[in-house]
Parts: sequence; structure tokens; C-alpha cells
Amino acid sequence: MVYISLPEDCIRPLSFYLAMEEYIARNINEYDCFFQWQVEPSVIFGRNQLIENEVNIDFCRENGIRMFRRKSGGGCVYADMSNIMFSYITSEESVGFTFNRYINTVIHLLRKLGVEATTSGRNDILIDGKKVSGNAFYHIPGRNIVHGTMLYDTDMRNMVGSITPSDEKLMSKGIKSIRQRITLLKDYINLDINEFKEYVKNNLCEREIKLADNDVEKIKEIEKEYLSDEFIYGNNPKYTVIKRKRIEHTGDFELRMDIKNGIIKDIEILGDFLVTGDINKNIKDRLRNVKLERDCIEKALPEKLDDVIMNLQKNDFINIIIS
Repeated sequence: MVYISLPEDCIRPLSFYLAMEEYIARNINEYDCFFQWQVEPSVIFGRNQLIENEVNIDFCRENGIRMFRRKSGGGCVYADMSNIMFSYITSEESVGFTFNRYINTVIHLLRKLGVEATTSGRNDILIDGKKVSGNAFYHIPGRNIVHGTMLYDTDMRNMVGSITPSDEKLMSKGIKSIRQRITLLKDYINLDINEFKEYVKNNLCEREIKLADNDVEKIKEIEKEYLSDEFIYGNNPKYTVIKRKRIEHTGDFELRMDIKNGIIKDIEILGDFLVTGDINKNIKDRLRNVKLERDCIEKALPEKLDDVIMNLQKNDFINIIIS
């Protein structure tokens, strides 16, 4: 694996590192690439989520927490300088295989330090049954991009406040609740955060490629999309019906449908699920102008929806639509 570094060691906006992943995927001709990054307090939410559903926008603005959307699925994440972000770019074609290999690689790294890490659910890494890392991925032609958190330490007030109401009583309860579900890596290892980063780099990568100044300028061009209001906030789709449900081991779903005379005219599929295929071509487009009846929907959709959304079974999805 090749470590990708920047010509200048400085802190950049989260959007820059998302653009850097894309740039590496499209321009660096190496099979496996990896880099680590840290950001000032930021919230990052998935490509299929609505910002107003996931982020406490007022709290973020009041506390200087920047808000970004990524192109992968999954849920909303808070990051700061005490939290390390990993980016892995590979030419491996299978999205599922890539994701599992990455998760297992990180678990192996932690176990070499004496930390009994395990995997759980779709995309989490646990220590003592508590989450220390969440991960997501997306595919571009010929390349897969996986990125994830490593919760070395964090500002718990910002983490909770950025995605929950800012009422102090709710904040207090939220912090206590989340501390029962997450853990901090610093409590399990004798390395400080910079020593841990060096450990990861040395144990994962055989050599290093340093990008040039002109590479940075090209990354900044890609970054402009991530910084646009249209990408971050999106356009709320028109709808007449909203259906919400959580499917175990798959994720939270919110279906917003524009239905006229019993016909699905349009559908928006929101949530923290992980996309493994073309959701527009294989689900949304197939459901437009289809009767809101089970047999019609069954005929319209492909048999295997887990090729499009990780772990999604066709019958479970149809049940949400017609519930």
C-alpha cells in the first residue's frame, strides 16, 4: 500500500480531503492508496441524508462547527482535531470485498497494539462492545473509496450538540447516553495521537508518494463542488407521502414520494444506508410511473436489491413503500 502525503503540513477544510480522495482515485496509478487527516470541528453527513434531519444547524453555526456532505452513504459524524480520519482508495472492483478487507485491516492494526477490536453491524469497529470507528464507502468507475473515523479522543459536547437539540438538559442526557455507546482509543493504548498516526502509516504502507503543489491546485478545483450550497444543502424534493422505517442491519429509511392518482410520479430515498450500486437506475427510475400496488412494484424492481443497497431485501423495501 502507498501512503499519499501533501507538500505542506497544514490543516485544511474537510471538503479538501474528500476532494483529495477523488483526485487520488482518478489520477494516482497505484492499486492501493492510503492517507490520514484531521480537521477543525466539523460535521459530515451522508449523500442520502437531508441536512435538516441530521444536523443541528444553529448549534453548529453558534459554535464554529462547519457542515459538509460526502458522496458515500452512512450516517452523520462529528470530527475534530482529536479524531483521526482514514481514507483508503483501491482498484479492487468488488465494493463488498474492499469494505470488508479495509475493516479487517484496521481491526488487525488495533489488535497488534493489544486492543481487542471487533466488527459489528454494517460498518462499525468496536472495543469492549463500544463504537470506536464508523466507516463508509462509494464507487467510481474502476476505483473504490473507503473512509472512516478513528475516535482517539473528542469534544463530547460538540459531538452531541451538533446533532441533537442544544437545550442543556438534553445535551447532558445525550452525552451520558453516547458515552455508553462509544469509547476512546486513548484509553486503551500508550501512544499519543501523533505516535498512533505514525504507527498506522508504518504498519500499513510500504512507501510514500508526496503530491506536488500543482496536485493541490487540482484538488481545490474538485473541492469547489463539495463547498457549493447546492451540494451541501440540496434541493428538498417535492412529495405528498413520507414513509419512515429502520431495517435491521441495513439502516434508517425515509421515502419521500410524489403520488398522483395512485401512481408513483417521483421518489426520493433518504437515510444512513450504504449504497453498493446505482440507486437511481436500479430503484428510483424503475419506480417512476408505477402503480402504488405490491405486484406492480415487485415487477418493477430487480430481484436483488442488496446489489444496490447493502443488506437490503426486496420484500423489506416494498413493505416500507406500501405500509
